[in-house]
Amino acid sequence: MKTKKTYQIDGMHCASCAMLIEGELEDRGIVGRCSFAKQTLEVDTEDGQAPDKAVKEAVEAAGYQLRQ
Repeated sequence: MKTKKTYQIDGMHCASCAMLIEGELEDRGIVGRCSFAKQTLEVDTEDGQAPDKAVKEAVEAAGYQLRQ
């Protein structure tokens, strides 16, 4: 069953920021949607299992940080 997990992200300032993160996720085979206005990232998961490590790596590769 597909569900969604929401992450809080620090440092996004515009739509380009969100697109960078989405691109990094896509490169890792992860479907996600960013909202710079809300400072959030929603990731589709299978059986409630979010790929937390891969999401963190993608966000950091794009130059941003997950909020703890």
